[in-house]
Amino acid sequence: MSEASPRNQTEVFAVHGADPEVLAYAMAKYSRSALSMKESLREISSQRAEQFLNTFYFQYGHRSIADLAHLAFAVERLSLLAAIVLVDEQRWDGQERSTRYQNFRKSGWYMPDFGGDTGAEATFRQGIDDLFAAYHDIAEGTFESLKSSVVKPEEMKAESYERTLRARAFDVARYMLPLATNTSLGQIVNARTLETQVSRLLSSPFAEIRELGEKLRTAASGAAWNVHGEALAELQEKIAALDPALAGESESLLVREVKTAPTLVKYAAPNSYEMATRVELEQAAREVMAGQIVDAAPVVDLIESDPSLEVELATTLLYGASHFPYRQIRLMVEGLDEARRNEIILIGARNRGRHDELLREFSAGQALKFDILMDIGGFRDMHRHRKCIQVMQSFTSAHGFDLPEGIREMKLESRYSGAVLAAHKTYAELAKTAPESAQYLLPLGTRNRALFKMDFAEALYISELRSQPQGHYSYRRVAWEMYEAVQRRHPALAGLFRTTDVREPVDVLKR
Repeated sequence: MSEASPRNQTEVFAVHGADPEVLAYAMAKYSRSALSMKESLREISSQRAEQFLNTFYFQYGHRSIADLAHLAFAVERLSLLAAIVLVDEQRWDGQERSTRYQNFRKSGWYMPDFGGDTGAEATFRQGIDDLFAAYHDIAEGTFESLKSSVVKPEEMKAESYERTLRARAFDVARYMLPLATNTSLGQIVNARTLETQVSRLLSSPFAEIRELGEKLRTAASGAAWNVHGEALAELQEKIAALDPALAGESESLLVREVKTAPTLVKYAAPNSYEMATRVELEQAAREVMAGQIVDAAPVVDLIESDPSLEVELATTLLYGASHFPYRQIRLMVEGLDEARRNEIILIGARNRGRHDELLREFSAGQALKFDILMDIGGFRDMHRHRKCIQVMQSFTSAHGFDLPEGIREMKLESRYSGAVLAAHKTYAELAKTAPESAQYLLPLGTRNRALFKMDFAEALYISELRSQPQGHYSYRRVAWEMYEAVQRRHPALAGLFRTTDVREPVDVLKR
């Protein structure tokens, strides 16, 4: 007869001070042992944890173990382009420096590789300088225009008034920031996400992003050392005070212990499945869409149900490898014979390794699909909605650019448009020989396309949250048009939305 557990003795306690992989092993033992957490931690050494994880994680593929080990990183002085790629994870938590509330003029910028072509480097550098000069002019022009048109309430402090207007000015000027602009972010991720993130970064066609993957892997390897460095130094001092003869030996032992590389990340490598598939899908997209010109499309296009799952999969795979609207690609895919359509789907899976997850494009079947064409700056805010499936297209000047709200009224449209058009012209010139490096010159006002697949609850959540008055007018418009698209298609559900009508004027000082 089994022994009854004591009643009302649930324990909850925080666990701290353990290396990530030791803690992951201890958590994993709940499913394989009757030991308590305290007993497990007393029993486990980092060597045993590494041995366990090598067996169960890498040999047997029990990847859920890695969900139990979390690491925090600060990533500084990376480009906006690299930041967009870095955070493109379904399971990601972090914060990035905001272009809406800070002056980025002195942040610096990333210089991509042009293969020793000094002429291209000089052209790129001049293009960047011109964009930052325009950024400064538009920020100052917007601020002065607002000061002359927005009256300070008597109860509002002067510094609060100016700070609010400055933030509004940065809202407008940020459209000028090139993708090369430096930013900073912090992330807290579990080891499974980190492993796939590092592997994905190492597979990128961008040199900066591949280097970022290497740096993340190196930082993860030294995470335990970084966490325990101060405690280690303090302990060494105490040992030396007790017995100087043990000081050297203790240093060797302790350093070896805390500098053990986290097992769950150290084998992350470039993903051959992703790299080979990217090339093959780009070729397939060129073949299927040969002779086609990119159709004009609305900011938000709610796609009705696809004829079949096969059509959706083939269309989505080609979408991420091209710059065409979803609807236009689908029309071409529907016209293909079944064998060719299935061949496109096979391209997306045939290079898949034993432990590779299928490409994100295979996440299909959601009821609502929004093909969204918006400025890159606004997309970076929409990008944070990770409950939906997002498929981005690569950055290009092919879709033109957006005008910031109020730019005409402030008589800054000529300065703004002239700077963007000049940057797009330079981008097109550089892209002939260096297509990846040229993308760094594109300003955030450039329009880009991304597919958002979601269920009804997520569509309602995004529409309500992103339409609120304090939001940026770029994504407020997108959120409103998402709501209107659902309203037209499903009028009986429109009453469930609590969106804010973006057509109503907003008090600048309450944003």
